[in-house]
Amino acid sequence: MTFLAAVAISFFACFFAVPLILFWVRVFGLYVVVRERECLVFELFGKVRLVLREPGLHCPWLEIGPLAALVPLFGRRRSVDLRLDQSYLRSQAVNSEEGAPMGIGVWCEMFVSDPLAYLYKNVDPVGSLRANVSNATVRSLSNLKLNEMLENRHAMSHAVREEVSAKSKDWGYLLGSTYIRKVHFRDRNMISQIEQKVVNRLRQVTAAIQQEGTNRVNVIRSTADREAAVEFAKATTTRPRIVGAALGEIAKDQTISSALFELLETQRLLAAEGLEVNIIPTGTQVITTVGGGGVFGARG
Repeated sequence: MTFLAAVAISFFACFFAVPLILFWVRVFGLYVVVRERECLVFELFGKVRLVLREPGLHCPWLEIGPLAALVPLFGRRRSVDLRLDQSYLRSQAVNSEEGAPMGIGVWCEMFVSDPLAYLYKNVDPVGSLRANVSNATVRSLSNLKLNEMLENRHAMSHAVREEVSAKSKDWGYLLGSTYIRKVHFRDRNMISQIEQKVVNRLRQVTAAIQQEGTNRVNVIRSTADREAAVEFAKATTTRPRIVGAALGEIAKDQTISSALFELLETQRLLAAEGLEVNIIPTGTQVITTVGGGGVFGARG
């Protein structure tokens, strides 16, 4: 029985007594937990009694004494988030030096630097700082040259950050990194005209590239034709030289030369148009005319 009673008492203490005790301890402010990047502000009777910024476990009784027990009843405990916040202001309207209506997209970081000023000096410090950044963008980037707006975003970001009023420090909400993310035209007609000019320019560039390619092909083709003509001319002059050299060798032997020329003459006669060839059998008498008279003879 003693063992069962001990187990029952331990179970009751772990699951009922301890949470209940910790609840009343938190209610009377005996301890409080501060998380990372968090600040706790204790208000009582219209005054700030305690500000805790260091993360960890704290005992307000050690700082303000028994007044910590009155905060849940007659005051309040406010939590301030000290983490970095990011904001993006879209299409801030500015005009370039040439009069072109432009839109600027500004990305910036914001964070709480003074929790008390953040809570009590401005009703909406976040909205005020955004409005401050928007006004600084319009003031610092208006009347810039169009090419500078489209190219020098780093310098524009520095200009906007330096232009932000120092009044934001009094609100306890400061501006961190600032960057110009987007620069665009706001006039639809201007956008259409720019697109049409870009398309026309691309067509001109494409036509120029095609013409350049055609010209290069023509140059290559003409060069090849010229080189081929030169080689054909060399071949034409080489053939008579080779044939003449061969005929010179043949002419050294009179018998071979006579036989060759007779053969060539016979080939020329056979190739002539209107040639009639009569085949005379062996032993046939052929009449040969000599000096106007007829002579009969036998062939074969």
